[in-house]
Amino acid sequence: MTIFWPRLALAMVLWHDAAMQRPSAKAGGCFLTLFILAGFVAGLAIHNPMKGVLGGTAIGALLALLLWMIDRRRAD
Repeated sequence: MTIFWPRLALAMVLWHDAAMQRPSAKAGGCFLTLFILAGFVAGLAIHNPMKGVLGGTAIGALLALLLWMIDRRRAD
């Protein structure tokens, strides 16, 4: 048990290295979820929920990808 503590202390120092200090990424998954659900509701209105889900998935994926690309450019 005494050998474990020095290694743990060393690991805690390494975990807080400057290399880990970077801006946090934005979450684009919220767009995907919201637009899938909104697409489902819109699909119910046109009596074709699957078409709405597919459209919502496409729009949500595009927005999530766009946010990822913007966030990636901001981090550089």
